[in-house]
This record gives sequence, structure tokens and C-alpha cells, in this order.
Amino acid sequence: MKILIADNAGFCFGVKRAVKMAYDQVNNGDDFKTYAYGELIHNPQVVKDLENKGIKTIEHIDELDENSKILIRTHGIPEKIYEELKKKKVEIIDMTCPFVKRVQKIVNGYYKKGYSIVIIGDRNHPEVVGVNGWCNNSAYVIQSIDDVNSLPFLDKACVVAQTTITQKMWEDILALLRLKAKELISYNTICDATNKRQSSAEKISKEVDMMIVIGGKNSSNTQKLKKICEKNCDKTIQIENADEIDLIILKDVETVGITAGASTPDYLIQEVVDKITSGRKGE
Repeated sequence: MKILIADNAGFCFGVKRAVKMAYDQVNNGDDFKTYAYGELIHNPQVVKDLENKGIKTIEHIDELDENSKILIRTHGIPEKIYEELKKKKVEIIDMTCPFVKRVQKIVNGYYKKGYSIVIIGDRNHPEVVGVNGWCNNSAYVIQSIDDVNSLPFLDKACVVAQTTITQKMWEDILALLRLKAKELISYNTICDATNKRQSSAEKISKEVDMMIVIGGKNSSNTQKLKKICEKNCDKTIQIENADEIDLIILKDVETVGITAGASTPDYLIQEVVDKITSGRKGE
């Protein structure tokens, strides 16, 4: 069997940076309690390992103890929560992805200039929730063409993208938004790594009999990879780890493609490859 691994599969820059910073906290040897505000990344294996090493995930800042440390997740947090954390006797370690931080600054700047803010993305995704918090939760969050049609006509607006949406979603919705505002300033804030990961996954999904997408079930970018692959390869599955692969489904598969979401570490990808390879040898 031939195995093709997509370019840019696995950890992106922002996630790799955050994971390193988190493990640095584990290994620095101090006695401060360390908390993570929400899951640091959308990967249950990494989150569980960090919790086993002492980094507790919390969802509300009132769960914090004084003189502790709080790690800000890669997706970022709303401005109000950030300001509330500053008032507490805690050390803030900001792991917000630099690309997400840029979106926050754009939104905050144009909001203060009196622009309506439009975010193209999933309104329930923590990144979008966080970005919306930098314009006093006033943004119009657009997920579909229907959402655009329901928008009021805006005098002046600034539109940004959730960093993990598809380029097609951005282009399709932006074209319609231009008819909904007298003045529209747009910033394509899709992460470059997202574009490259999606493009490489699309490419190999056209060349294989089966496609395996590795990533957390709650990972937005992993779900988008799966949808992209499904358009070209009917036999596409999403898994979180090698244990979820039933080797029976690989019967009669000559070529299998593998891609992985931005929060998937290299060792999980390798474990999938090893299981497929060893399974074939055992036939």
C-alpha cells in the first residue's frame, strides 16, 4: 500500500508555540498553580497530558487561586476577560496565536473608529467569541449566504475572517457583503498555514482511494479538512488517534492519504502510519 502524507499536516506555528510554552511552564520547577483558560488547543491527547502534568483547564476566571498562573489559549479571549484577569493577583501567560492577535487588533481599532464589524466564521468557535469581545460583542458574525441576506445595510464596515475558514467561504461571502455596505474595508485574515494545509489536503485527496484526517472532534480546521477531502474522495474518515482505525476498512485500498489538523502533534500522525504499515505486514 502506498501512503501519501499531505504537506503542512499537523501543528501550525501558533499551536507549536503554545504547546512549547505550556510544557516550559510544566518544566520550570516553580510551585505556582497553573491554569489554562479553556482548552489550550483542540487536541484531547495534548490537553490531557498537560492536565496530568499539573495544568488544570478552567472555564471561568473565578476558579482561579491567587498567586497562580493563567495560560491564555491559542484562540484568544475577549478584552473584558483579559482586563478582569489583570486585576487579579495572577501571572498572565498569553499564548494567543499571533495571527489571531492581529485579528483582535484590527477589530478593536476599527470598532473605535466607528465601523461596524463583520466576522466571517463560526459564531460559537472560541476564536470568534474572543475576537468579538474586542468590539464589545457587537460584531455581525456571518456563517452563510442566508446570514448575509439578513444583514441591514451598513454605512461603513470592516470585515475579517476566522483564521481557519476556507478561502472559498471568504470569497463567496465577501462578494455579497460588498452589496451590503456603503464603505467596506476587508482584511483576509485566514492564516497562511490554513491555506497551505487545505490546498495540500485537496491535492492528495484527488490521488488516493481513501483519505484519513487526524484531529480533535471539536477542531474547526480539522472538520474543514474533512469536508474538503470528501469532495474528492468518498472514502474519507476523521479520527483522533490510531486506536480509532479499523484496519478492515483498508481492505482493497491501494493508496491512502493522510492529513491532520493544526492541533495534531507529529507523533499521532506517525502512530497512524505505523498502524497502517504494521497491519499490512500482518495480512
